[in-house]
Amino acid sequence: MNSALRLLTLLAGSILLTAAAGWAVDRLLRRAGARHPETPLWHLLRRCRHALQIFLLAALFKGACRQAAWPPLRDHAAATGRILALALIGAGAWLFVVVASAVVESGYARYATGTRDPARVRRVRTQVTLITRVVTVVAAVIAGAAMLLTFPNFRALGTSVLASAGIIGIVAGVAAQSTLGNLFAGFQIAFGDLVRIGDTVVVAGEWGVVEDITLTFLAVRTWDERRITMPVSYFTTRPFENWSRGGVQMTGTVFLHCDHGAPVDLMRDKVHEILRDCPQWDGRGWDLAVTETTPSTIVVRAIVTAKDADDVWTVRCAVREQLIAWLAEKHPAALPRILLDPAPTGPGGTDGHPR
Repeated sequence: MNSALRLLTLLAGSILLTAAAGWAVDRLLRRAGARHPETPLWHLLRRCRHALQIFLLAALFKGACRQAAWPPLRDHAAATGRILALALIGAGAWLFVVVASAVVESGYARYATGTRDPARVRRVRTQVTLITRVVTVVAAVIAGAAMLLTFPNFRALGTSVLASAGIIGIVAGVAAQSTLGNLFAGFQIAFGDLVRIGDTVVVAGEWGVVEDITLTFLAVRTWDERRITMPVSYFTTRPFENWSRGGVQMTGTVFLHCDHGAPVDLMRDKVHEILRDCPQWDGRGWDLAVTETTPSTIVVRAIVTAKDADDVWTVRCAVREQLIAWLAEKHPAALPRILLDPAPTGPGGTDGHPR
């Protein structure tokens, strides 16, 4: 009875000490965040409170079980110690991941605040996202391996596995060739600056914005809110358009088919008038010229500029709509027509040639 009471006292004391430690750490982090509001690290570290409490509680429980002399606990000391060791390893890995993520996110937040170049910010954001995920995967693998090593049977198995590591490595490399290719492609994208989160791209004939990049796949959000998921190796082995690389300014074109008698000079003046009234036009440049001719129409091309892909789309639509409406109202003969009149007849026949 005395041993059981002693065990309960130790466990209760461990719980109270863990709760007090968690409260104290959270209080200190709050004060540090209030003193240094320009650094988000302290507020981000508050997320490690639960992981820290579980780690401390498992460590204190393990010490309490060793100090207690309760017979049932002594009979199952090996199983109890293994369970607490697994909890310690899991909580330690969780705590490490949370702290590392807080440090990386804090560094990114400070960099994004002090940098005015959106392209650099997107690049760092992509790298930070992939680094965080790599750290998480590595910590999970190491923690899982450490948990397995706590079981004696797995220790013996590990010796035989290491003896045949060469053959297993070759087989695993061949079986996971595609996965490893995507993994290395993810690193190449992150640190080679091929594509970044937030970039406007055209892949497989689809226009969209890069929404997420993981170690194996990349998600593109299209203009109609669809998500295209593609392996990251696609972007290292096939050509694609990145409209955000080298600056987000865009030049767009508007093509119209008109009659040969269309007033090109008046159309050019009208395009300039439309652009002056369009708030999305950035004023960098514009032009209108006849670029092609066919037996029935001419092809008129208008060039417009805007600060990004979204605005250039809006400017193109505005020029197209208003120019067609103006032609239909003021110069309807300038629009394409299908001629159904018979050909003029000559003295020798219907086609003007003697028979």
